[in-house]
Amino acid sequence: MSYLEYAVKSTPSGFRKFLFMNWPLTLLLISTASAGFLMLYSVAGGSWTPWAEPQMERFGLGLAVMFIVALVPIWFWRNMSVVAYLGSIALLVFVELFGTVGMGAQRWIDLGFMRLQPSEVMKVTLVMLLASYYDWLPSHKTSRPIWVIIPVILILIPTFMVLRQPDLGTSILLLAAGGGLMFLAGVHWAYFAAVIAAGVGLIATVFNSRGTEWQLLKDYQFRRIDTFLDPSTDPLGAGYHITQSKIALGSGGWNGRGFMQGTQSRLNFLPEKHTDFIFTTLAEEFGFVGGITLLTLYGLILIFCMVTALSTKDRFSSLVTLGIALNFFLFFAVNMSMVMGLAPVVGVPLPMVSYGGSAMLVLMAAFGIVQSAHIHRPR
Repeated sequence: MSYLEYAVKSTPSGFRKFLFMNWPLTLLLISTASAGFLMLYSVAGGSWTPWAEPQMERFGLGLAVMFIVALVPIWFWRNMSVVAYLGSIALLVFVELFGTVGMGAQRWIDLGFMRLQPSEVMKVTLVMLLASYYDWLPSHKTSRPIWVIIPVILILIPTFMVLRQPDLGTSILLLAAGGGLMFLAGVHWAYFAAVIAAGVGLIATVFNSRGTEWQLLKDYQFRRIDTFLDPSTDPLGAGYHITQSKIALGSGGWNGRGFMQGTQSRLNFLPEKHTDFIFTTLAEEFGFVGGITLLTLYGLILIFCMVTALSTKDRFSSLVTLGIALNFFLFFAVNMSMVMGLAPVVGVPLPMVSYGGSAMLVLMAAFGIVQSAHIHRPR
Protein backbone atom coordinates (compact mmCIF):
# COMPACT_ATOMS: atom_id res chain seq x y z
CA MET A 1 0.00 0.00 0.00
CA SER A 2 1.39 3.42 -0.99
CA TYR A 3 1.71 6.25 1.52
CA LEU A 4 -1.10 8.21 -0.17
CA GLU A 5 -3.46 5.21 -0.02
CA TYR A 6 -2.62 4.72 3.65
CA ALA A 7 -3.13 8.42 4.37
CA VAL A 8 -6.52 8.43 2.67
CA LYS A 9 -7.72 5.35 4.54
CA SER A 10 -6.53 6.69 7.90
CA THR A 11 -8.08 10.14 7.45
CA PRO A 12 -11.05 10.92 9.75
CA SER A 13 -14.33 11.70 8.02
CA GLY A 14 -17.37 13.87 8.64
CA PHE A 15 -17.85 15.40 12.08
CA ARG A 16 -14.81 13.51 13.41
CA LYS A 17 -12.60 16.01 11.55
CA PHE A 18 -13.75 18.72 13.94
CA LEU A 19 -12.79 16.54 16.88
CA PHE A 20 -9.32 16.00 15.44
CA MET A 21 -8.65 19.73 14.95
CA ASN A 22 -5.84 21.32 16.91
CA TRP A 23 -8.16 23.05 19.38
CA PRO A 24 -5.40 24.51 21.61
CA LEU A 25 -4.05 26.30 18.53
CA THR A 26 -7.54 27.57 17.70
CA LEU A 27 -8.02 28.91 21.23
CA LEU A 28 -4.63 30.64 21.09
CA LEU A 29 -5.59 32.36 17.83
CA ILE A 30 -8.88 33.52 19.37
CA SER A 31 -7.07 34.81 22.47
CA THR A 32 -4.51 36.72 20.41
CA ALA A 33 -7.20 38.27 18.19
CA SER A 34 -9.20 39.22 21.29
CA ALA A 35 -6.19 41.16 22.58
CA GLY A 36 -6.27 43.02 19.27
CA PHE A 37 -9.99 43.81 19.63
CA LEU A 38 -9.30 45.20 23.10
CA MET A 39 -6.51 47.46 21.87
CA LEU A 40 -8.50 48.69 18.88
CA TYR A 41 -11.35 49.53 21.27
CA SER A 42 -8.87 51.47 23.40
CA VAL A 43 -7.20 53.47 20.61
CA ALA A 44 -10.66 54.51 19.36
CA GLY A 45 -11.31 56.16 22.73
CA GLY A 46 -13.61 53.47 24.10
CA SER A 47 -15.60 52.83 20.94
CA TRP A 48 -16.14 49.67 18.89
CA THR A 49 -16.04 51.80 15.77
CA PRO A 50 -14.29 52.47 13.47
CA TRP A 51 -11.75 49.67 14.04
CA ALA A 52 -12.70 47.04 16.63
CA GLU A 53 -16.10 46.05 15.24
CA PRO A 54 -14.95 45.57 11.60
CA GLN A 55 -11.93 43.66 12.89
CA MET A 56 -14.18 41.31 14.87
CA GLU A 57 -16.32 40.70 11.79
CA ARG A 58 -13.24 39.94 9.70
CA PHE A 59 -11.89 37.59 12.32
CA GLY A 60 -15.23 35.76 12.40
CA LEU A 61 -15.03 35.38 8.63
CA GLY A 62 -11.39 34.34 8.92
CA LEU A 63 -12.28 31.70 11.52
CA ALA A 64 -14.89 30.27 9.13
CA VAL A 65 -12.29 30.26 6.33
CA MET A 66 -9.84 28.44 8.62
CA PHE A 67 -12.40 25.71 9.38
CA ILE A 68 -13.25 25.28 5.69
CA VAL A 69 -9.59 25.06 4.65
CA ALA A 70 -8.87 22.68 7.54
CA LEU A 71 -11.53 20.20 6.47
CA VAL A 72 -10.05 19.88 2.97
CA PRO A 73 -7.39 17.11 2.78
CA ILE A 74 -3.83 18.40 2.90
CA TRP A 75 -2.90 16.62 -0.37
CA PHE A 76 -5.45 18.81 -2.16
CA TRP A 77 -3.53 21.92 -1.08
CA ARG A 78 -0.31 20.28 -2.23
CA ASN A 79 -1.82 19.67 -5.67
CA MET A 80 -3.18 23.23 -5.80
CA SER A 81 0.10 24.93 -4.86
CA VAL A 82 1.17 25.73 -8.43
CA VAL A 83 -2.27 27.13 -9.29
CA ALA A 84 -2.29 29.20 -6.10
CA TYR A 85 1.18 30.62 -6.82
CA LEU A 86 0.32 31.53 -10.41
CA GLY A 87 -2.95 33.10 -9.22
CA SER A 88 -1.00 35.25 -6.77
CA ILE A 89 1.36 36.34 -9.54
CA ALA A 90 -1.68 37.29 -11.64
CA LEU A 91 -3.04 39.36 -8.74
CA LEU A 92 0.31 41.17 -8.41
CA VAL A 93 0.20 41.96 -12.13
CA PHE A 94 -3.36 43.25 -11.73
CA VAL A 95 -2.23 45.50 -8.86
CA GLU A 96 0.58 46.83 -11.03
CA LEU A 97 -1.92 47.79 -13.75
CA PHE A 98 -5.13 48.68 -11.91
CA GLY A 99 -4.35 48.67 -8.19
CA THR A 100 -5.59 51.19 -5.65
CA VAL A 101 -3.04 53.78 -4.51
CA GLY A 102 -2.74 54.59 -0.82
CA MET A 103 -0.03 56.47 1.10
CA GLY A 104 2.13 56.69 -2.01
CA ALA A 105 2.04 52.97 -2.80
CA GLN A 106 0.00 50.87 -5.23
CA ARG A 107 -0.60 47.67 -3.23
CA TRP A 108 -4.33 46.97 -3.03
CA ILE A 109 -7.28 45.74 -5.07
CA ASP A 110 -10.53 47.42 -4.07
CA LEU A 111 -13.23 44.75 -3.63
CA GLY A 112 -15.82 47.14 -2.25
CA PHE A 113 -16.29 45.59 1.19
CA MET A 114 -12.52 45.43 1.74
CA ARG A 115 -9.18 46.08 0.07
CA LEU A 116 -7.22 42.96 -0.85
CA GLN A 117 -3.43 43.11 -0.68
CA PRO A 118 -2.12 40.38 -3.03
CA SER A 119 1.35 40.47 -1.48
CA GLU A 120 -0.20 39.01 1.68
CA VAL A 121 -1.61 36.13 -0.37
CA MET A 122 1.80 35.60 -1.96
CA LYS A 123 3.40 35.01 1.46
CA VAL A 124 1.32 31.85 1.85
CA THR A 125 1.23 30.60 -1.74
CA LEU A 126 5.03 30.93 -2.03
CA VAL A 127 5.42 28.68 1.03
CA MET A 128 2.94 26.20 -0.46
CA LEU A 129 4.79 26.06 -3.77
CA LEU A 130 8.24 25.63 -2.20
CA ALA A 131 6.94 22.92 0.14
CA SER A 132 5.38 21.13 -2.83
CA TYR A 133 8.61 21.51 -4.81
CA TYR A 134 10.76 19.94 -2.10
CA ASP A 135 8.15 17.25 -1.52
CA TRP A 136 8.51 16.31 -5.20
CA LEU A 137 12.31 16.67 -5.36
CA PRO A 138 14.36 13.68 -4.12
CA SER A 139 16.32 14.68 -1.03
CA HIS A 140 19.72 13.83 -2.56
CA LYS A 141 19.15 16.51 -5.24
CA THR A 142 18.21 19.30 -2.80
CA SER A 143 21.63 21.03 -2.85
CA ARG A 144 22.55 20.52 -6.49
CA PRO A 145 22.95 23.91 -8.23
CA ILE A 146 20.32 23.37 -10.93
CA TRP A 147 17.71 22.42 -8.31
CA VAL A 148 18.67 25.38 -6.12
CA ILE A 149 18.28 27.92 -8.93
CA ILE A 150 14.63 27.00 -9.56
CA PRO A 151 13.28 27.93 -6.08
CA VAL A 152 15.48 31.04 -6.05
CA ILE A 153 13.76 32.21 -9.24
CA LEU A 154 10.36 31.38 -7.78
CA ILE A 155 11.20 33.58 -4.76
CA LEU A 156 12.73 36.48 -6.69
CA ILE A 157 9.85 36.93 -9.16
CA PRO A 158 7.23 37.99 -6.57
CA THR A 159 9.87 39.77 -4.46
CA PHE A 160 10.73 42.18 -7.28
CA MET A 161 7.07 42.65 -8.15
CA VAL A 162 6.24 43.60 -4.55
CA LEU A 163 9.31 45.84 -4.32
CA ARG A 164 8.00 47.82 -7.31
CA GLN A 165 4.75 48.74 -5.50
CA PRO A 166 6.85 49.83 -3.45
CA ASP A 167 6.64 47.61 -0.36
CA LEU A 168 10.09 47.03 1.09
CA GLY A 169 8.82 45.31 4.25
CA THR A 170 6.82 42.60 2.48
CA SER A 171 9.55 41.99 -0.10
CA ILE A 172 12.05 41.40 2.73
CA LEU A 173 9.61 38.99 4.38
CA LEU A 174 9.18 37.07 1.11
CA LEU A 175 12.95 36.71 0.75
CA ALA A 176 13.40 35.69 4.38
CA ALA A 177 10.53 33.18 4.38
CA GLY A 178 11.57 31.65 1.06
CA GLY A 179 15.21 31.39 2.07
CA GLY A 180 14.25 30.00 5.47
CA LEU A 181 12.13 27.28 3.88
CA MET A 182 14.98 26.33 1.56
CA PHE A 183 17.22 25.95 4.61
CA LEU A 184 14.60 23.83 6.39
CA ALA A 185 14.31 21.66 3.28
CA GLY A 186 18.02 20.82 3.56
CA VAL A 187 19.80 23.14 1.11
CA HIS A 188 23.51 23.27 2.00
CA TRP A 189 24.64 26.11 4.27
CA ALA A 190 27.33 27.22 1.78
CA TYR A 191 24.65 28.72 -0.46
CA PHE A 192 23.39 30.86 2.41
CA ALA A 193 26.93 31.98 3.27
CA ALA A 194 27.34 33.12 -0.34
CA VAL A 195 23.99 34.96 -0.19
CA ILE A 196 25.00 36.73 3.04
CA ALA A 197 28.27 37.84 1.47
CA ALA A 198 26.40 39.07 -1.61
CA GLY A 199 23.90 40.83 0.67
CA VAL A 200 26.68 42.77 2.35
CA GLY A 201 27.90 43.85 -1.08
CA LEU A 202 24.35 44.80 -2.12
CA ILE A 203 23.89 46.94 1.00
CA ALA A 204 27.11 48.77 0.18
CA THR A 205 25.91 49.28 -3.40
CA VAL A 206 22.53 50.59 -2.21
CA PHE A 207 24.18 53.21 -0.01
CA ASN A 208 26.58 54.20 -2.80
CA SER A 209 23.65 54.65 -5.18
CA ARG A 210 22.06 57.36 -3.05
CA GLY A 211 21.78 60.64 -4.93
CA THR A 212 22.76 59.12 -8.27
CA GLU A 213 20.71 58.53 -11.41
CA TRP A 214 20.64 54.80 -10.68
CA GLN A 215 19.43 55.15 -7.07
CA LEU A 216 18.13 51.74 -5.96
CA LEU A 217 15.74 52.83 -3.20
CA LYS A 218 13.15 55.57 -2.94
CA ASP A 219 14.04 58.71 -1.02
CA TYR A 220 11.55 57.91 1.73
CA GLN A 221 13.14 54.46 2.15
CA PHE A 222 16.56 56.06 2.64
CA ARG A 223 14.99 58.42 5.17
CA ARG A 224 13.70 55.39 7.07
CA ILE A 225 17.22 53.99 7.20
CA ASP A 226 18.58 57.34 8.41
CA THR A 227 15.88 57.46 11.04
CA PHE A 228 16.70 53.96 12.18
CA LEU A 229 20.38 54.83 12.58
CA ASP A 230 19.71 58.13 14.37
CA PRO A 231 16.07 59.16 15.02
CA SER A 232 17.17 62.43 16.63
CA THR A 233 18.31 63.79 13.26
CA ASP A 234 14.68 64.56 12.38
CA PRO A 235 12.54 64.21 15.53
CA LEU A 236 9.57 66.07 14.05
CA GLY A 237 9.79 64.52 10.60
CA ALA A 238 11.01 61.08 9.60
CA GLY A 239 12.11 60.32 13.17
CA TYR A 240 8.77 61.27 14.74
CA HIS A 241 7.23 57.79 14.59
CA ILE A 242 10.02 55.92 16.32
CA THR A 243 10.62 58.71 18.86
CA GLN A 244 6.98 58.67 19.99
CA SER A 245 6.99 54.88 19.94
CA LYS A 246 9.97 54.73 22.33
CA ILE A 247 8.28 57.25 24.64
CA ALA A 248 5.15 55.09 24.77
CA LEU A 249 7.15 51.91 25.37
CA GLY A 250 9.17 53.49 28.16
CA SER A 251 6.24 55.14 29.91
CA GLY A 252 4.44 51.79 30.29
CA GLY A 253 6.89 50.56 32.90
CA TRP A 254 6.24 47.20 34.55
CA ASN A 255 2.42 47.17 34.84
CA GLY A 256 1.47 49.95 32.43
CA ARG A 257 -0.63 53.06 32.84
CA GLY A 258 -3.89 51.12 32.77
CA PHE A 259 -6.48 50.24 30.14
CA MET A 260 -7.38 53.30 28.02
CA GLN A 261 -4.98 55.44 30.05
CA GLY A 262 -2.11 55.64 27.57
CA THR A 263 -1.30 59.30 26.91
CA GLN A 264 0.65 58.74 23.69
CA SER A 265 -2.25 57.00 21.96
CA ARG A 266 -5.15 58.84 23.59
CA LEU A 267 -3.65 62.27 22.79
CA ASN A 268 -2.73 61.15 19.24
CA PHE A 269 1.02 61.56 19.68
CA LEU A 270 1.48 58.02 18.42
CA PRO A 271 0.98 57.72 14.63
CA GLU A 272 -0.58 54.63 12.99
CA LYS A 273 -1.66 53.57 16.47
CA HIS A 274 -4.22 51.08 15.15
CA THR A 275 -1.93 49.36 12.63
CA ASP A 276 1.87 49.26 12.62
CA PHE A 277 2.38 50.78 16.10
CA ILE A 278 -0.38 49.06 18.03
CA PHE A 279 2.15 47.09 20.12
CA THR A 280 3.39 50.34 21.65
CA THR A 281 -0.17 51.14 22.74
CA LEU A 282 -0.43 47.73 24.39
CA ALA A 283 2.96 48.19 26.10
CA GLU A 284 2.02 51.66 27.35
CA GLU A 285 -1.30 50.55 28.82
CA PHE A 286 -0.28 47.09 30.11
CA GLY A 287 3.47 47.54 30.49
CA PHE A 288 6.13 44.87 30.34
CA VAL A 289 3.68 42.28 31.66
CA GLY A 290 1.26 42.92 28.78
CA GLY A 291 4.02 42.76 26.19
CA ILE A 292 5.39 39.48 27.57
CA THR A 293 1.87 38.02 27.69
CA LEU A 294 1.36 38.72 24.00
CA LEU A 295 4.80 37.29 23.20
CA THR A 296 3.87 34.16 25.17
CA LEU A 297 0.73 33.71 23.07
CA TYR A 298 2.80 34.08 19.89
CA GLY A 299 5.37 31.62 21.21
CA LEU A 300 2.72 29.02 22.05
CA ILE A 301 1.24 29.34 18.55
CA LEU A 302 4.69 28.62 17.10
CA ILE A 303 5.17 25.64 19.41
CA PHE A 304 1.87 24.04 18.40
CA CYS A 305 2.73 24.58 14.71
CA MET A 306 6.12 22.89 15.21
CA VAL A 307 4.50 19.98 17.07
CA THR A 308 2.17 19.48 14.10
CA ALA A 309 5.13 19.63 11.69
CA LEU A 310 7.02 16.99 13.68
CA SER A 311 4.01 14.69 14.00
CA THR A 312 3.22 14.54 10.28
CA LYS A 313 4.69 11.79 8.11
CA ASP A 314 4.93 13.47 4.71
CA ARG A 315 7.43 16.11 3.64
CA PHE A 316 4.89 18.56 2.24
CA SER A 317 2.85 18.77 5.45
CA SER A 318 5.97 19.28 7.56
CA LEU A 319 7.49 21.94 5.31
CA VAL A 320 4.29 23.91 4.69
CA THR A 321 3.55 23.96 8.44
CA LEU A 322 7.09 25.09 9.27
CA GLY A 323 6.95 27.67 6.47
CA ILE A 324 3.72 29.18 7.77
CA ALA A 325 5.15 29.21 11.32
CA LEU A 326 8.28 30.94 9.99
CA ASN A 327 6.16 33.51 8.17
CA PHE A 328 4.19 34.16 11.36
CA PHE A 329 7.39 34.53 13.40
CA LEU A 330 8.90 36.99 10.91
CA PHE A 331 5.65 38.95 10.96
CA PHE A 332 5.64 39.75 14.67
CA ALA A 333 9.45 39.78 15.09
CA VAL A 334 9.90 42.47 12.42
CA ASN A 335 6.98 44.55 13.77
CA MET A 336 8.21 44.46 17.37
CA SER A 337 11.80 45.16 16.32
CA MET A 338 10.55 48.05 14.22
CA VAL A 339 8.57 49.79 16.99
CA MET A 340 11.42 49.27 19.48
CA GLY A 341 13.95 50.90 17.18
CA LEU A 342 15.85 47.66 16.55
CA ALA A 343 14.95 47.62 12.84
CA PRO A 344 13.96 50.26 10.27
CA VAL A 345 10.29 51.19 10.01
CA VAL A 346 9.14 49.14 7.01
CA GLY A 347 5.37 49.08 7.49
CA VAL A 348 4.80 45.52 8.77
CA PRO A 349 1.63 45.12 10.92
CA LEU A 350 1.39 43.02 14.08
CA PRO A 351 -0.33 39.71 13.17
CA MET A 352 -3.82 39.10 14.61
CA VAL A 353 -3.65 42.41 16.52
CA SER A 354 -3.20 45.27 14.03
CA TYR A 355 -6.24 46.52 12.13
CA GLY A 356 -6.43 45.03 8.65
CA GLY A 357 -8.63 42.90 6.43
CA SER A 358 -6.59 40.94 3.90
CA ALA A 359 -3.74 40.21 6.33
CA MET A 360 -6.19 38.74 8.85
CA LEU A 361 -8.06 36.58 6.31
CA VAL A 362 -4.91 35.29 4.63
CA LEU A 363 -3.30 34.45 7.95
CA MET A 364 -6.37 32.52 9.11
CA ALA A 365 -6.43 30.63 5.80
CA ALA A 366 -2.76 29.78 6.36
CA PHE A 367 -3.53 28.41 9.80
CA GLY A 368 -6.32 26.43 8.12
CA ILE A 369 -3.61 24.65 6.11
CA VAL A 370 -1.75 23.94 9.36
CA GLN A 371 -4.99 22.51 10.78
CA SER A 372 -5.49 20.44 7.64
CA ALA A 373 -2.02 18.93 8.06
CA HIS A 374 -2.89 18.15 11.69
CA ILE A 375 -6.29 16.60 10.94
CA HIS A 376 -5.26 14.52 7.95
CA ARG A 377 -1.99 13.12 9.23
CA PRO A 378 -2.04 9.28 9.26
CA ARG A 379 -3.03 7.77 12.61
